Amino acid sequence: MPDSFVTGLDQQTQEQMCEVLNARLAVGIDLRLAVKQAHWNLRGRGFIGVHELLDEVSARLGEGTDMMAERVALMGGFARGTTQVVGDKTTLKPYPVELTAIEEHISELVSRFKDYGEMIRKGMEAADDAGDEDTADLLTEVSRMVEKDTWFIGANAAV
Repeated sequence: MPDSFVTGLDQQTQEQMCEVLNARLAVGIDLRLAVKQAHWNLRGRGFIGVHELLDEVSARLGEGTDMMAERVALMGGFARGTTQVVGDKTTLKPYPVELTAIEEHISELVSRFKDYGEMIRKGMEAADDAGDEDTADLLTEVSRMVEKDTWFIGANAAV
């Protein structure tokens, strides 16, 4: 394991937090790819608004995963974000690749965003329990973005 640049946390705690963050990293990357899948293939009323929104959502997911990966590196771990690792470690169900209807994409994405949000919250709890306030704070920031994007996406559903 490379050198850590974190002070005040023992190595065992840092290794535990690297595992927590890498698990969320894999799911976050998978979710970002699902968002792009929807972005590329959706059709229907409201297309341009949802299409553009999904680009913004994808960028925010990228910011969140980047923060997690950098925290892992800061703690002397290795960020594990290759497609091979993501495919092996994600806990999201596979995204359907032949959808076009906006409503179906919205439903599929909202479901996955809620699952990811729950996973982020469990990571926050693990970081709190371990006494790693910085990781908990980072995951809180990611959680806020995920919840807001869940709302942004879900608000496009027909009522």
